[in-house]
Amino acid sequence: MVDFNVQGKVAVVTGGTRGLGLYCAEAFVLNGASAVVISSRKQKACDESKKYLEKLAADNGKTCRVIGIAADVSKESDCNLLFEETSKHFKKVDILVANAGATWGAPIGDHPISAMHKVLALNVVGVFNCIQLFTPLLEEAGTPEDPARVVIMSSVASIVSLDAAGVYGYTASKAGVSHMGKSLALQLGPRNITVNSLAPGYFPTKMANGLIEVAGDILVDTNPRRRLGEKEDIQSAILFLCSKQSNYINGVVLPLDGGTHLAPGARL
Repeated sequence: MVDFNVQGKVAVVTGGTRGLGLYCAEAFVLNGASAVVISSRKQKACDESKKYLEKLAADNGKTCRVIGIAADVSKESDCNLLFEETSKHFKKVDILVANAGATWGAPIGDHPISAMHKVLALNVVGVFNCIQLFTPLLEEAGTPEDPARVVIMSSVASIVSLDAAGVYGYTASKAGVSHMGKSLALQLGPRNITVNSLAPGYFPTKMANGLIEVAGDILVDTNPRRRLGEKEDIQSAILFLCSKQSNYINGVVLPLDGGTHLAPGARL
């Protein structure tokens, strides 16, 4: 039996207080992480999710230190804050999940340029900034047998065009970070850090629920698996990519969408 786990590892999850980021944090807590650092723009969200994850650990007989740090990683100053506060507690970080993201939808004639700047600042610049800052701590943790991990939360929108809602900045940003991840994989691989991207399809989260509601049944009917994504789907994928057994996987963009990217009828 193969045991996929993150035993004893320290993980940092940006945007880890809700949605896909919180799912990732849950997976780490339940599968052996010694510490999980989560960030969010709001301290209240950090405090509430910290309390939730601590209870999750206790209820399942796990020992995991949870730290919540308020940081808007679209801002360079807050990225620095996240890194500095994490560095006060840990001399190395095994896992960085660059998950924090934003979207904005409007027809092309009504789409403000300020919204493009906002989305790209968080979804691209913020991702790079965090990876750049945390590289020394990741390098400290990585070994040839079990490298440190960077996982970028991209989207199936980085693979195929799914833009009926005018989310131009979002689609551009996700295509950009997926490709950036491949470049970083080449540079950081020799330093015992792997860089991979997850490309989720439609998961019921606060960010996606508006589009899911507007689309109705079409997202399920056109999905080859005939369902939306579930928490366990993202947790299984993140756990595999961060476990010792995936140490030779580097620079991939993993679709996590039931095959939507293969089905033309699903392209909204």
